[in-house]
Amino acid sequence: MGWWQVNADTLAGSRFVLSPLAETFAALKLLHAGTAAHPGERAWLDAHLGDYRRRLAAEPVTAALVAAGLGKEWIADFLTPTPTGRTVGPEDSGTQFATEVARIREASPEAARAHLTVALRGPLPTILQGREDLPARAADLLDYIWTEAVRPYWARRRRVLQADVVARIVQLSQGGWAAALDALRPGMRWLGENRLQVNLHEYPPREISGAELFFVPVTPQRHGWVTWEEPHRYAVVYPCSGVLAGAEPTAAPESLNRLLGPARAGVLALLGSPLSTSQLVAVTGQGLGSVGRHLKVLLDAGLVQRRRAGRSVLYSRTPAGEVLVKSAAPPSPTSPTSTTTSWP
Repeated sequence: MGWWQVNADTLAGSRFVLSPLAETFAALKLLHAGTAAHPGERAWLDAHLGDYRRRLAAEPVTAALVAAGLGKEWIADFLTPTPTGRTVGPEDSGTQFATEVARIREASPEAARAHLTVALRGPLPTILQGREDLPARAADLLDYIWTEAVRPYWARRRRVLQADVVARIVQLSQGGWAAALDALRPGMRWLGENRLQVNLHEYPPREISGAELFFVPVTPQRHGWVTWEEPHRYAVVYPCSGVLAGAEPTAAPESLNRLLGPARAGVLALLGSPLSTSQLVAVTGQGLGSVGRHLKVLLDAGLVQRRRAGRSVLYSRTPAGEVLVKSAAPPSPTSPTSTTTSWP
């Protein structure tokens, strides 16, 4: 198994960050696999997989590059530069992506070929041997995927990513680092004695104490990856919680919309499980002031309750709120008296 030696100061200084390039590379992995983990991914693949495959069919060198770089056990390192931790606002996401992808474009051809050889666990195919344009081709492909298949959805994806970060921070406040890290991605767990297992691959332990450590969520439902720039920067890229990675939440029942207004009804419908104000802002896309006003009205009406979890305040429906949501919902085909608020 692969594990990192992490001292307390490094773990305490670690951060969750968002990366448009990581999201785009995760999208590339999903396009390469061609299989979806949930209906939201299936709809996205239906919209973009055909164009992606036509592009690769017209560019056999790039197709061979992708096949080599996404190895069965290893990813070619130059394709996944470690995030710097500089997260910008949604209006600057294009600039952030351009800065990140430029690091791939600037990789040396020799290093790119060496990394591809490691990912393949064998010699490069003839079509890739000696080529000087592999970093540029990889950057061009990722730029295409960002422009055509990620950026049009970035506003919603960014809200989903922010909501996941909030949920992880709440989990951290409730169960500590061991619980938060164990649940982050498959194969990852806290081993004790300052050891963080990051995956199940066999490679020598790494001493990362004193380095920057980032946790980077992505929405496509795969296993994520780890990346580093020794000795200064390390990152764990992990898939969002499944409940947050699908499409928009199911709308509140229409009768509840008429009673409370669509925005307030939507907040109440989401509170079947505890959420913080920041998480509600991230999921709904409403402003902090609007969410705060809705919560105050719902609290005054006895429809939601709040409790503190570490530094966070979590809101959830009261029994009265549960009755209101369930009574407003149309009967389901299988159970006339039950309803759920779900993420497809």
